Amino acid sequence: MLLKTRGQKIFGVFNVFILLFVSALCLLPLVNVVAISLSRQEAVAAGQVMFFPIDVTIIAYQTILREPLFLRTLMNSFVRLLVGVPINMLLIILCAYPLSKPKGRLVFRPFYVWYFVITMLVSGGLIPTYIVIRSYGLLNSFWVLILPSAMQVYFMILMLNFFKAIPGELEEAALIDGAGHGRILASIYVPCSVPAIATILLLCIVFHWNEWLSAQIYLNRIEMYPLQSYLQVLLNMAQNMQNLSPREQEQMARINARTFNAAQIVIATIPVLLVYPFLQKYFVTGLTLGSVKG
Repeated sequence: MLLKTRGQKIFGVFNVFILLFVSALCLLPLVNVVAISLSRQEAVAAGQVMFFPIDVTIIAYQTILREPLFLRTLMNSFVRLLVGVPINMLLIILCAYPLSKPKGRLVFRPFYVWYFVITMLVSGGLIPTYIVIRSYGLLNSFWVLILPSAMQVYFMILMLNFFKAIPGELEEAALIDGAGHGRILASIYVPCSVPAIATILLLCIVFHWNEWLSAQIYLNRIEMYPLQSYLQVLLNMAQNMQNLSPREQEQMARINARTFNAAQIVIATIPVLLVYPFLQKYFVTGLTLGSVKG
């Protein structure tokens, strides 16, 4: 018994050491990014900044926040979240519910499932996508950031698999009581799928917040950009100083490109970090349960 207790203590200490080591691997890169964003460009260029800022300065943050388009593009990102995420969730849930039914209850179910899966494996390419978007009149429109990505197939499959794990007896009892599919979905499937819904909600938020390329391809006016696309423009400005005015060149000369990039990363991750703690308890459960079922 003494040997077993001692062995358990050693194992516990070993586990604590491993967890601390893994936590450090995850945390230290973030600390390094924050330190770089607050350091003078000479120290960053010399590679002297590790986990503590050297010659602390907030010039990189001031340069980003002083831009008149910053608040405008920040608002564009929030509007994109408020419109895009509900559309994603609505389509995902409405599509996953019928596809979660057995083959006998939905005619051609395998065909419909593969119809969606193939879109994950085969892409039409950038040029055909651009032509389709132009033919629908979505160029230089806010909806070009929403509609092409309205249906997230991978997230739909996660939701589908979670719905399949819900006992069928619950639905049968509701059908006997006269409930329709809309009532069953709203009263049984959605409440029983809170972990999966919270997980997919977080993934959709991260997608819309971090996605920046589509705006630069389909929008011609910078004031319509979301924040991430605008920050990318600022980063390109920092790397191409010959195109700037003398005042802008003087400002950018005080900022290392890595410092500017690090400040951009910090600003871009703050909203997601504020949302994640409220959904974290559902994240692992929802993602795991939604992925193990066939």
